Amino acid sequence: MEVVCGGRFLSPSFSGAWRESTSGDNTRSIINQSQMGEQEQVTAVMEDEKVIKEEDLEVKDPEPVLDIIINNVVSSFSVACHLDLHHLALHGNNVELRKENGVLTMKLRKPPTTASIWSSGKITCTGSTSESQARLAGRRIARCVQKMGYNVKFRNFRIVNVLGTCSLPFAIKITPFSQKHRDAASYEPELHPGVTYRIEHPKATLKIFSTGSITVTAPSIANVQNAIEHIYPLVREFGKARSEEEMAEYRRNQARKQFPILTFEEVEEDLSSSEIEEYWEHM
Repeated sequence: MEVVCGGRFLSPSFSGAWRESTSGDNTRSIINQSQMGEQEQVTAVMEDEKVIKEEDLEVKDPEPVLDIIINNVVSSFSVACHLDLHHLALHGNNVELRKENGVLTMKLRKPPTTASIWSSGKITCTGSTSESQARLAGRRIARCVQKMGYNVKFRNFRIVNVLGTCSLPFAIKITPFSQKHRDAASYEPELHPGVTYRIEHPKATLKIFSTGSITVTAPSIANVQNAIEHIYPLVREFGKARSEEEMAEYRRNQARKQFPILTFEEVEEDLSSSEIEEYWEHM
């Protein structure tokens, strides 16, 4: 039995030796038997409380935290004027004219955006990762067009589509899942490896894969989050342990969230051709 003394733990042999060493006029405080009994009771109560707390922690299973990654936000707006695409192609920067489609493509570095411009003045932007970033990119595209001599007005901006992905901490038995939810789920393994699940409220379309990966397409970021919250308890019922290959893929995805993959242009600037091939083989 250990004895508590001044916040330190002393063994019985140490406390007995300490008592024998106290002699003469030296007055030292000695723990009597009654005090030792009280201290032992306090220690036992503290240990019992610690065991109870540890058992409570083991019983409680905290809810997992799911990371939703927004990969693309598609937006559209109008500049309220007619545009000469040939003139924009000659005087604009980072532009490409596609005559067969009648569309001019303009790219921005910050935020990374690709804009499709029509002669009617309608512009569609892709590549943003948030709604605020999409609006900023749209205004910068409009300002670039305005600098080339057009009477531009930034109107009718709206978010058209949002693409998000989420990786669950378990694999999914998609065949029994699709059979149970036939009203909303469709599974055609010959055409697509995932289950297509459609939600009316909130409006969203989900692609559910057996590896536990879910791709969500919705008209807003809030709908993407609500769709994941809606589908999680449904797929949790059909969860299963991952295989070694699926666990390796899951770890790679988690690592990519912390250390994003460089673009091909950034890799090409820093590596040689042989190193680039080796880099993509290991990704």
